[in-house]
Amino acid sequence: MVKNLIFAVLQFVLFFLVFAVFSFLPPFHLMRIVSTTPQGTHIFIFDGLLLSAALFVLILLIEAFRKRIRTAGVWTVAAFALAVVAGLAIKLGFMSL
Repeated sequence: MVKNLIFAVLQFVLFFLVFAVFSFLPPFHLMRIVSTTPQGTHIFIFDGLLLSAALFVLILLIEAFRKRIRTAGVWTVAAFALAVVAGLAIKLGFMSL
C-alpha cells in the first residue's frame, strides 16, 4: 500500500512536469484559439496535455503487460487525473498574445 502510494506520487510529479515543460516549450505547436478580445487573443497549447496523456497510456500498457493493472492502474489513473486538474487549475497551456 505504501509502495503504491509512493509510486503514485512519483507518477503525479512526472505527469505534472511533462504537462508543464511541454506547455512552455511546445514541440508540435498544436494550439487552439480560446477567445479573441480587443486586448488580445487567448490560446491553449495542447502539446503538454497530449504528451502527458501519451505517457499515461504508455505507463498503463507497461502495467498491463506486467499484469499489474488491477493494483497499480487505479493509482496511475488517480495520479494522471490529479496532475491534469492541477495543471489546468494553474492555467498551464493557456497563453495570451
